[in-house]
Order: sequence, then structure tokens, then C-alpha cells
Amino acid sequence: MSDYHVLFAVSAAIIGIAGFAPYFKDVLKGTKKPHVFTWAIWSLLTGLIFFIQITDGGGAGAWVTGLESLCCFAILAVAYANGEKNITRIDWFCFITALVAIALWLLAHQPLLAVFLVIAADILGYGPTLRKSWHKPHEETAMLYTLSSIHWLLSIVALQSLTVVNWLYPGVIFMIDIILVAELLIRRRQMSTATR
Repeated sequence: MSDYHVLFAVSAAIIGIAGFAPYFKDVLKGTKKPHVFTWAIWSLLTGLIFFIQITDGGGAGAWVTGLESLCCFAILAVAYANGEKNITRIDWFCFITALVAIALWLLAHQPLLAVFLVIAADILGYGPTLRKSWHKPHEETAMLYTLSSIHWLLSIVALQSLTVVNWLYPGVIFMIDIILVAELLIRRRQMSTATR
């Protein structure tokens, strides 16, 4: 493993923790309201991707995904107590469909197909948060998702084995994080101009 893999993995991990720490604190204080379904899905999926990356030789880049999974489980724990309680039918649809995709992943013995299924499930995991953020953009932290996008990009560079199986998930999550940040910033601006 090259030194630069470890350097990028450590940098990605530090940036990831830097994003999660204030968010975790804000959720505990009740100023941010994460959607419990989103964080349950992300916790499971990042854990699964970690194992896929490890078995495919991801090396230091996989460590970042493992740390992300632990951080997601921590947010899930506080979201259960302090998170968004408004669960809609679309939230249930996203959650159940994501669980089905996870079940299909467990049955798929093809790593690339498994990654596609996990990505599909993860995108569904964003559904409840995207819906909630449209109506309540101040209940999410744009900085968390900005730092998350940077940390996923660095995790790709940190991968020891740069296969599609290893880089596809962090690449897609990098893009979705940017979309969520854009939504938060646009909706906040729209809401502030509407109240003037």
C-alpha cells in the first residue's frame, strides 16, 4: 500500500469526522432533525459497502467507508430519539424498497451487481431527507454534506485497488451529497426571500 493511499484515507477520515461532530452535537441539542429512515439505510449500506471494498482489495480507501458506517450508526442512535418524527408514505416506500434492495444484495453473488443494488438503496435512503429538506431546509446541515462529498472524493483516491466495484459507490454518493447541498442552499434562499 502506498503512503499516499494512507494519507488520503486519513485526510478523508478527518474531514468526515469534522462534518459529523457538529452535526451530532446539533442533533443532540435538537436544532437539527435527521430522518431516522435515511440514517438507518445509510448505516446498513455503508457497512455493506465497507465489506465489499475490503474483499475487493480497497485497502485504506475502505477504512473511510468503515468509519462512515460507524458515524452513520451514531447519528441513527440520536436520530431515533431526537430526529424527524413525520414519517410519510413515500418515506415508508423508500425505506421498504431500500430493505428489499439490501436483501437482493445478499442474494447476489456478483460484486458489481451488489454495488448497483446498494447504490439504488442508498439513493432511496436520501428520499426522506430530500423530501424533508425541501420543506425544512434549516433542519439539515449543508456543511455536513459538503464535507461528506469531499471525504468521499478523497476516499476514491485512497483506494488501493481502483476497480468499478470500489469507486462507484463513493463516486455516486459524492454527487448526491452535492445535489443535497444545492437543494438546501436554494431552498433556504427561496424561503428567506419569501419572508421579506
